[in-house]
This record gives sequence, C-alpha cells and structure tokens, in this order.
Amino acid sequence: LVSLHSHLTDIERLDNWRKAKSGEANIVIGTRLAIFTPMPFIKIIIIDEEHDMSFKQQDGLRYHARDVALVRAKNINIPIILGTATPSLESWHNATRTDNKYNFLKLSFRAVKNASLPEIKTLLVNDKTKNGISRLLVDGISDRLKRKEQSLIFINRRGFAPTLFCSSCSWTSECKRCSSRLVVHRKTNRLKCHHCGHDQNLIIQCPNCDSMNLRPLGSGTQKIEEVLNKLFPEASILRVDRDTTRSKKALTLLHDRMNNREIDILVGTQMLAKGHDFPFLTLVGVLDADNALYSPDYRAPEKLFSQLMQVSGRAGRSNIKGEVLIQTAFPYNPVFEGVKKHNYEIFAQTLLQERDQMRLPPYSFSAILRVESKQLRYGEQFINDAARFAESVSNRVVIYDPVRPSIERLKGYERFQLFIQADARKDLQNLLSEWVDYLRQCALAKRVKWSVDVDPIEF
Repeated sequence: LVSLHSHLTDIERLDNWRKAKSGEANIVIGTRLAIFTPMPFIKIIIIDEEHDMSFKQQDGLRYHARDVALVRAKNINIPIILGTATPSLESWHNATRTDNKYNFLKLSFRAVKNASLPEIKTLLVNDKTKNGISRLLVDGISDRLKRKEQSLIFINRRGFAPTLFCSSCSWTSECKRCSSRLVVHRKTNRLKCHHCGHDQNLIIQCPNCDSMNLRPLGSGTQKIEEVLNKLFPEASILRVDRDTTRSKKALTLLHDRMNNREIDILVGTQMLAKGHDFPFLTLVGVLDADNALYSPDYRAPEKLFSQLMQVSGRAGRSNIKGEVLIQTAFPYNPVFEGVKKHNYEIFAQTLLQERDQMRLPPYSFSAILRVESKQLRYGEQFINDAARFAESVSNRVVIYDPVRPSIERLKGYERFQLFIQADARKDLQNLLSEWVDYLRQCALAKRVKWSVDVDPIEF
C-alpha cells in the first residue's frame, strides 16, 4: 500500500509511483493527481467524498479527477465507486435518472454498530449573542465538559477577524493588490491577505483619519479560541487551521490527542469537516454559516449543505449520541431545514428543479473564459473581442456579457470572465474548438493571461 500526495518529498513520491507502476503496490491512496498513476493490475477505482470541489484542478492543466476516473474506469472496463453522504448534483442526477446511468446504492446506517445520526438544531442569532457564541451553545459545551466528552466549534474563517475597522471614518483594511480585505492575525500582530499572501504589521492608527478607534470586525478561529479560553479556562482547547498545521505530523498528533481525550474543545476550519473519526466527540457547533447564503455562485446552497452535513457527521460516530447546533439568522432557510432532517434527497430534488428551470448544469453544459491583465484596458478589450467572435461562430451557444468576478483584482491582476452555456455538449465543444484557436492568435493574447475552464465549479 502506497500513498501519493503533496506532503511527500519528491523522492518519496517517485518511489511510491514506481511501486504502483511496477505492480508491487496493490493499493494506491492519493489526492486528485493520483488518478493518473499507472497500475498494471488495477481492478477498481474508489472516489471518496466524490462531491469535494478540490477534485477540480483550478490552474495549469484543468481537469476534474472524478470525471477522469469515470473515463479511465470505462476505458479499461472496471467498476468505479463514487462514495459520499452528499453527492454532487451531477452525480445525483446520473444516479436517479430513469435510464440507470449509475447504479444507486444507499447506506442506511453508520459504520459503527449502534451509532446513530446526530440531532441537528438551528440557533437563532440575534443581538444577545455575545462574542459570536450563543448562550445555548455555551451551555452545550459546558455539559460535554462535565461528561468528559469533546466538542468541535466550526468556523470556516482563519485568523482573528476578517478586517480592521475604523469606527470614526468607516475605513477598513484593504489589500492593495487584491479586491479583498486584510485579515487580522492578533497572535502575531499582523495584517494578512489570504489571497496574495501580503503581510504587514498590525496598525494602531487609522491611515485615513489618524483616529485611534481601530477595532477588529467579525470573528475568525483565533478570536473564537480566545473567547472559549475565557469561558472555559480549565478546558484543553486546540485550534486547527492552516496556521497551526504546517508540519507533516500535525494531523496524526491531533488524532492521537483526541483519542486519548487530551483535548476537550476543537476550534477549526474546513480541515476538520470531513475524514476525521473522533469517538468521544459528541457536540458540533457551527458559526457564521450564513455567509455562504450571500454568494453570487449558483452552487453556493449545494456547497453549504454538503459542508454542514460533513461537519455534522463528526458528532456521535460511536455509540454516544451526538448533537449539532448551527447558529443562523435564517433558521427556516431550505438549506438548514434539509440538514436538520438529514434529508439530502428532498433538498437535491429541489435544487435540481431550480437548475432545470434555469437550464443550469446538469441540464446544460458550460465553460468560462477567465482573463487577467496588469492593464485594465487590455483585459477589457481582449474579453470583449472574445465575446464578439464567439457570437459570430455559433447561435446554438448562449454567450453572456463579460463581467468582473466578485474579486475583481487578484495579486495585482485585473480580472474578467465570460460565461457560455449550451444545451448539448457537442455544440459547446464545436464552439470551443474555433474559439480557443482564435484566442491563441489574438493580437492581445501576449498582453493578458487567459484560460478556458470547461464545466467550472467556481465563479
């Protein structure tokens, strides 16, 4: 058995790859790039958490490891299993179609005997919620501490606070290279951009009005950790995010400490949402889940539902009953209603009806042209020329107007994107063949960075 992932050294990775290629390794476990590993005696491919967006390579050679796996399995005529508690809508659509494109298998019980699904509740966030944690969630954590059980507080935002705010003039700390705000990291007294990596000292005086009334706005993992330390000074609290798990052995050590009950409360990001089995963890608290509801991405409800179901699955994995408390200002939103009932099927069917009405995937096929340029005018001209050419080539593909993405400037580059959509894959591919040839020969092609992303999952 060998593994293939980015935490291996080049020598370790090459050695494991050679073992797989020679047939010495019977089992290969790996991340998305492992799908290309040559194996002479391969008999089955298993894609765990098939819905996971990280299976899509977002730069360089763009591919979706799940889709590559499906084609590879078909070409060599072997079975493939797509496993997940929350299938992607594309996979769910294929599994429930009347033509039986996929065989649909449902697991109706958990892996551990006598383990049951956790009870999921929503807590209404209001003005009385202090420091980002409601009273009911605090009481729930306190009960677990008394029973020697463990709790997980999930907030998908690292750092201390999302931005630094001036209460005198409403100035906020913004990154000069990106259309985003600098995140407050109080433990190191730094302001950091989580997009381009810009890093500077934490300022104490407003650069706009010279006021000293600067304060962190919002909450991140560091702030929640600080709040919990004040509320439960006797508890052992561990924060798990990208800032605290840089070493190769960090997650192995985490599992050992959790299984030995050396940790009472975990605070973390999506790194803790899936793949972890902590038998004594019985409470999951979810903070700031509402942020995803404001996204312009039509996949946002699907992503949020999947994330909530995955993190909820960390509670009550043994024979101790689990509980999940989700803080939200919209407790009756269909996403939260579906999560509370553990009913993916009804939620998925509702989303599929919406997608069908709007002719969005999986009922259509799409691609995005992304353009980046140091000079705003070059990017704008390039994408406008690209749109005009696409419209002249095909009337069977819908060409939407070029727009700026939600992060208009990233790492110093001005960004544009153009969404195209077709009812038939063949029509889309016919357009792309001519379109890409035109873009390569375009006069401005050397002045901009551009890419075409087929079947995009990020907008």
